[in-house]
Amino acid sequence: MTNWTTHSEAPEDRAAIHEINAAAFSTTAEADLVDALRADPDAWIDGLSWVAAAPDGTLAAHALLTRCHVGGQPALALAPCAVLPAHQRKGAGSAAIRAALAAAVEQGESLVVVLGHADYYPRFGFLPASRWGIRAPFEVPDEAMMALVLDSDRPVPSGVIRYAAAFGV
Repeated sequence: MTNWTTHSEAPEDRAAIHEINAAAFSTTAEADLVDALRADPDAWIDGLSWVAAAPDGTLAAHALLTRCHVGGQPALALAPCAVLPAHQRKGAGSAAIRAALAAAVEQGESLVVVLGHADYYPRFGFLPASRWGIRAPFEVPDEAMMALVLDSDRPVPSGVIRYAAAFGV
């Protein structure tokens, strides 16, 4: 297992973040999405874009949390998450996600939603969003739409997720 270090995105990381997202997916759509979200002041939250670096300093993974709304209440969307193919299944993605979620807690956020693999995201505490009455604005299998409550002392909103405009939904 590699010893990953994490840090929040710095301006000099942007090209590597674009490369990570472009390499991890079959198109550049996710890389372009990150750039569009970064340019959207209603979506972007400083300190919630995180990278994981290998011991040699190479950035290997990226996890992004941006503003969304659930039932009109502020929440966060975890998307995209990407790892360079050469570093996949080595813990880089998990390191970036854990760092981003910890930063969200520190910033006082209370809820994160993610659309993803039901066998991956529960390791971070995500559960089916339907248990709180949270729904995607499109058809999706129940087990793939998940939520993580970061602050159990605050009420969990319910309703339809409204993603940032860059998501196109």
